[in-house]
Amino acid sequence: MKQAELFFQADAALRSVIDRITTEQLGLAAPPEWSLRENPTLRNVLASHARDEAWVPDVLSGRTIEDAGATYDGDLLGDDPVGSYDRLNDRATAAVTADLDPDKVVHLSYGDFPLAEYLQHASVYRAFQAWSIAHLIGLPFSMSDELVDTLWEQILPEVDGWRTMGVFPPEVAVPADADRETQLLGKTGYWQA
Repeated sequence: MKQAELFFQADAALRSVIDRITTEQLGLAAPPEWSLRENPTLRNVLASHARDEAWVPDVLSGRTIEDAGATYDGDLLGDDPVGSYDRLNDRATAAVTADLDPDKVVHLSYGDFPLAEYLQHASVYRAFQAWSIAHLIGLPFSMSDELVDTLWEQILPEVDGWRTMGVFPPEVAVPADADRETQLLGKTGYWQA
């Protein structure tokens, strides 16, 4: 399933960035639009990603928020934020490697969707957060050519619809000689000069 492959690529990109976050950087201010919290820090953003990773096995198995109850309430990061995230990421990756039915309906906080569509939603979030977090803290980072090509194939044909739903900001002009990653970032409104 192409959406599972996109998930693996995007999830690996995000993990490659998170694994390079230092303890000191966790206290940095994050853009307000990255979190529902007031005055979010990078640790708050990491906590959201940890919770998102923790949910993957449950979502794929068909569980709902009501089924999970308070399972994911509280601090999932503890004293080892990056290590805790990595352990949850390992569980999520293992769940996605299972034999999945792309048409199975899964239950998200914002509605019910086919499993393949859920994986696509989760992948978009991960891929562009990887780039955004790296950009925020000054890490050298580029999406892999494979990830850029997969996003180009799966996201760009529907980018205006995603933009209408508020997923992507307006398109940003990029230099005429921009590489494919920069073109993708421009079309999705993420690129900054």
